[in-house]
Amino acid sequence: MTDTSPSKILNLGLIGAGAWGRNYIKTIAGLDGVALTRLASRKPESAGLVSAECVISGDWHDLIAAGDLDGVIIATPPTIHAEMTLAAIDAGLPVLVEKPMTLSLAEAETVVGAALAKNAIVMVNHIHLYSAAWEVLKREAKEHGPLQAISTVAGNWGPFRQDTPMLWDWGTHDVAMCLDLVGRRPETAIARRIETRDVDNGIGEALGLVLGFGDITAKIAISNLISEQNRLFTASLKGGELIYDDTLDDKLHLKIAAQDPGKTLALGESKPLERALQAFSAAIQAGEADIKDAELGRDVVAVLEQLQMHIA
Repeated sequence: MTDTSPSKILNLGLIGAGAWGRNYIKTIAGLDGVALTRLASRKPESAGLVSAECVISGDWHDLIAAGDLDGVIIATPPTIHAEMTLAAIDAGLPVLVEKPMTLSLAEAETVVGAALAKNAIVMVNHIHLYSAAWEVLKREAKEHGPLQAISTVAGNWGPFRQDTPMLWDWGTHDVAMCLDLVGRRPETAIARRIETRDVDNGIGEALGLVLGFGDITAKIAISNLISEQNRLFTASLKGGELIYDDTLDDKLHLKIAAQDPGKTLALGESKPLERALQAFSAAIQAGEADIKDAELGRDVVAVLEQLQMHIA
């Protein structure tokens, strides 16, 4: 790995130029202190997405082996997250991988084990955990706690993928938020199929999930059959309710009582993906691995696998 002194521009590589890959490209272009210098993509139009100085290769192995990067971002289908993350760890590269970290607990355990063995930086982009609203929600939860219950509703029309179950597309966010707020894995995890339907390009589902954390219960409703996007997370506390609605401009509200209309809480202006990249850059600059992020990614995968195996 090259020198990462505070004054140095960090050279980042990106694997994948799909919808989220393009989000990374645009966001990196607007940030100070980082530059996208390599892209692995087989899409012919990728050359028009990046600067002329960015080297494009059709084989992601070439990007990993280049030897001139300070970190790599993986924004590909999750079926190949584990292989790519392990290759980056082996090459000594810090990794920011899209959610879910892997599609099996066995793969996730292997990634965490490799990160521990190599003292590697491995971060998982559970994007809502990087939002300003989530930062304030966690702070306010301590002020108005203890936490008593969680309820979430999330979904949209699609995506319908052959290689990724709907649970892993939509449930990853909610499970990550629940685990991050409670601070531990659930003792029980139950999934119930509410609806399944054949659509033109795949299978649609609606699921009801229940995570039991002892004295705290999280109820999660997710679906890829909803006409309009939903992303609502409610934390019920002894001292009120914190309501995070990612579809609104004013994303976070606090209600002290049932009749209380609530108040909007002030948030920072930076966007979640900017904050995720800034956190990744800070970790690279510090040169200190924090295994907690990779362990959370593994724990999320563990819960999703348990839910997937026992959908009733």
